[in-house]
Amino acid sequence: MRKKTIDSGKGALEKKLGSVGKEQYVLKLYVTGLTPASTRAITNIKKICEEHLLGRYKLEVIDIYQQPVLAKGEQIIAAPTLIKKLPLPLRKFIGDMSDTERILLGLDLRQTK
Repeated sequence: MRKKTIDSGKGALEKKLGSVGKEQYVLKLYVTGLTPASTRAITNIKKICEEHLLGRYKLEVIDIYQQPVLAKGEQIIAAPTLIKKLPLPLRKFIGDMSDTERILLGLDLRQTK
């Protein structure tokens, strides 16, 4: 698996709803090949992004087996790991991204109760 970038596009509906001006999210997901956990993490974070960040995210999937230098530079100690680069503050999530509420809280898309 090579590095992939998924850039969400804005549909006509999104433009009509006035999503212009909302913050853009830059996310990097570090995975280890096509392991079950990596595959689940990719599927789960794509679903979260499409449901909650449609038209305003850039997701980069990086296989640390293919590009170990990138993982070392980000100090990745476990995989899968998601890094939210923007908007600040930087946040890291480890696991298969199946805990949607935790991810949404960490991405500042949900308020704490």
